[in-house]
Amino acid sequence: QVQLVESGGGLVQPGGSLRLSCAASGFTSDYYVIGWFRQAPGKEREGVSCISSSDGSTYYADSVKGRFTISRDNAKNTVYLQMTTLESEDTAVYYCAADPPGVPVQAMCVKGEFDYWGQGTQVTVSS
Repeated sequence: QVQLVESGGGLVQPGGSLRLSCAASGFTSDYYVIGWFRQAPGKEREGVSCISSSDGSTYYADSVKGRFTISRDNAKNTVYLQMTTLESEDTAVYYCAADPPGVPVQAMCVKGEFDYWGQGTQVTVSS
């Protein structure tokens, strides 16, 4: 059974940085796509960034381009989301999700139709 465990959320001041981690286990294949999604109160869930384990292709939402970086450590089955220059609008619960590859990473991330989800980690950007 696939399990995803997020960590690294917390309270940070505007302009600060955080690194989220998503530890994955239980995959039956070496190839999968892992994405970071977020949902703020009263807002729809947004695909923030996704990465493919096979070719490393990535996707970033326009709202985070240039500020967030997704990376993976296949040996540790862990995906990271480095978040810098955080803004109050980044406040949300961040979820890690995984799915076997299919359509291009960008399409997967925008649609958000992933089979496996973590429990979420809260990120609060406030002074």
